[in-house]
Amino acid sequence: MEHNHKKASTDKHAGHSTEMFLRKFWVSLILTVPVVLYADVFQKVFRWQAPEFIGSNYLPLVLGSIVFFYGGWIFLLGAYRELKARLPGMMTLIGIAISAAYFYSVWATFGEPEHTLFWELTTLITIMLLGHWLEMRAVSSARGALKELSKLLPDTAEVIRDGKTKIIPLSEIREGDLVFVRPGGRIPADGRVSEGRSEVNEAMVTGESLPVKKIVSSEVIAGTINGDGALKIKVTRVGEHTFLAGVMRLVREAEASKSRLQILSDRAAFYLTVVAIGTGSLTFVLWLFANPPAGGGFGFALERLVAVLVIACPHALGLAVPLVASISTTKAAQNGFLVKQRLALEAARSINVVLFDKTGTLTKGEYGVTRADDMVLQLAASVDASSEHFVAKALTAEARKRKLKLFSVTDFERLPGKGVKGKIDGVEVRVEGIESGSAQTVVAVFKNNMNMGTIALADLIRKESREAIQNLKALGVKVAMVTGDSEGVASWVAGELGLDEYFAKVLPHQKSEKVKLLQSKGNKVAMVGDGVNDAPALTQANLGVAIGAGTNVAIESAGIILVRNDPRDIVKIIKLSRLTYSKMMQNLFWATGYNVLALPLAAGVLASKGILLEPALAALFMSLSTVIVAANAMLLKRQNL
Repeated sequence: MEHNHKKASTDKHAGHSTEMFLRKFWVSLILTVPVVLYADVFQKVFRWQAPEFIGSNYLPLVLGSIVFFYGGWIFLLGAYRELKARLPGMMTLIGIAISAAYFYSVWATFGEPEHTLFWELTTLITIMLLGHWLEMRAVSSARGALKELSKLLPDTAEVIRDGKTKIIPLSEIREGDLVFVRPGGRIPADGRVSEGRSEVNEAMVTGESLPVKKIVSSEVIAGTINGDGALKIKVTRVGEHTFLAGVMRLVREAEASKSRLQILSDRAAFYLTVVAIGTGSLTFVLWLFANPPAGGGFGFALERLVAVLVIACPHALGLAVPLVASISTTKAAQNGFLVKQRLALEAARSINVVLFDKTGTLTKGEYGVTRADDMVLQLAASVDASSEHFVAKALTAEARKRKLKLFSVTDFERLPGKGVKGKIDGVEVRVEGIESGSAQTVVAVFKNNMNMGTIALADLIRKESREAIQNLKALGVKVAMVTGDSEGVASWVAGELGLDEYFAKVLPHQKSEKVKLLQSKGNKVAMVGDGVNDAPALTQANLGVAIGAGTNVAIESAGIILVRNDPRDIVKIIKLSRLTYSKMMQNLFWATGYNVLALPLAAGVLASKGILLEPALAALFMSLSTVIVAANAMLLKRQNL
């Protein structure tokens, strides 16, 4: 059943375009004006008689028939498709309503001299066309970000072959080609910088607002904009294999997938259609045999039937969830994370524990200096410059970062199990590891056996991690960490970041067990990892997020993929999920509430008090509810994450 609902909802506007609806609306509007002018109700209200001529009695029939077959054919065809699929929906309701009004009016024109419904019919079709045009324009606008992604690639590329540069169509680029990208130009394919340096604007693809520095060996993404420097790029991926193509594919897949709320709204729309047909039929019979026949017998009864069918059209209900979901999917892509499954984004709103993998996520995954005096560091880095040890590399990297000049060292010697030593200007300098009692590695620097000071080193914590954890806690979400490191290291990182809980000495295959442990306490857990050795844990979690995926968008175990290696984007996921759910509930409340209130009025419950909902007015209200739902959904675009 869910599959069929999906099919019905996606085929509703198959083969239609916004321009077609707009064109049919204007033609129908122009033809509707004279029909209304010659209607009895217009003449009674304005006490003005339209000029009569030979055959003027048949003018409403002629113009009404054109509007019915030209403007209403879309709805009739849609009704046929729905009935053929055994899934009556909004098109079925509209089709029955306009068919009943038209064929009754034709009969009334040639048969009994009773009131026709041509002015109601033409205004109804005209307003319906306007409503559908507004709906389709809103949907196409919501998918604008996906369309913009498709426009990012340039039409041509400047390729260097056999030492010569030539401009070729984008389709002719091959893996291994060397392309030349001029300042300000768009990068035509994924690749690595082989020559040059520049800053590249990756905002449209990754959500990163600041230009990203690119040097030799840096990866670049197709569709991003080069800065002031010229780059030569070795192409690594082309066409459907590029990161951009992967992003677009994921967005399309997410749009095709359905959330629980969307399935619920589809079912509600289906049952509303069944209720509307039943209520409309009952309304028609009751008014037809009412004693006395209030409102004028058959014609009045048919008016009530048409009004009920129109007011019950689940346009707003059908649009309430899909439009919000479409906007949220493209908004996610604009903010640097890709939604593979709608259910994943929906689950994010209820997450109350985020479990981070430590290395490469909360920390940089590289050893670095956390505390050192410049003079002490200068001595240590000078002696360690010749060593390949990871501590030595961290010391020399920090010295370069601080732009410290290294001294010339002679008589360099390794001290097994201790450290290194050497002579600077004939004076012996030793760098030795010492017991610190903390999770950090501490080395002491001695000059002529005099302790000059100590240097602390550790896996460097990302500055983004601190902000991410603060923001998660502000949202009422607890933060935990899992790592294979020792208890001391885990405890130090947890203390530095203010984590609520941590798990140390956990092997990769045991990470999913920690997720289960948190879930056993009633928590909804989001697991954040690199998507490689964290795959079982990502799958076990209520929400799996692959962080630092870079240009790899094919991670199967994650429901959401972060383009950048930035834990702050987890906050954006939860915020977007909560905003999306809020908008969906607002729209569902409006759409269903509107039908519940308007349906009795359309059926004529208050007819005895002179309160009636005419078919044309019902169509106006129905279209208005659709526009309100669409406008409310569009407000999501303006929300900052």
